[in-house]
Amino acid sequence: MDLNTISYFLFASILLTITPGPDFMFVFAQSVSHGKKAGIATGLGLCTGLIAHTLAAAVGISAILYQSSLAFTIIKVAGAIYLLYLAIQAFRENAKPEQQKVKQYTLMNLYRKGIFMNILNPKVSIFFLAFLPQFVKVNNGPIPVQMTILGLLFIVQALLIFIVLSISAGTIGEKLWSNVTVLSWINRLKGTVFAFFSLRLLLEQK
Repeated sequence: MDLNTISYFLFASILLTITPGPDFMFVFAQSVSHGKKAGIATGLGLCTGLIAHTLAAAVGISAILYQSSLAFTIIKVAGAIYLLYLAIQAFRENAKPEQQKVKQYTLMNLYRKGIFMNILNPKVSIFFLAFLPQFVKVNNGPIPVQMTILGLLFIVQALLIFIVLSISAGTIGEKLWSNVTVLSWINRLKGTVFAFFSLRLLLEQK
């Protein structure tokens, strides 16, 4: 693949990643509430989920999902329910600062949440199916290989952005942990954001 194609692709990918969406807000919220390690674990989970979407787009599974209204609806509803579950968890979080810091064994839970959140969002599969081919050229080799490479580049830049976001938001969160009232409002805001994205996903059309 030529350097210009990769440069344009990375530029577009970075703009898309820093645009506040479910993934961006999820990493930000977990970082503020639980610290930078929690945000990084969440970001790793989200990017792991993107690997599945990359492979799906490369082998054509995303095209099947796009064509099947039933499959799209089933995954969409499952994703919306999962986001609603995260919203309820956020609303129920204890606002005591000493209980907000994430222990090491809970980082794996956040990692798994990130994976499920992305895999259960059919819009991500369709986005990859629509986005990646724009940078594929027939004379650059097998199309599935090109799409896989582009998908991996997207994942790498997303992970780097999520790490920077986690460190920045985690630093802000550490200064707020001593204020129970502020922390309580953060949890409510986090729950509201998840509920909003749950509703938005439920109302999404292909």
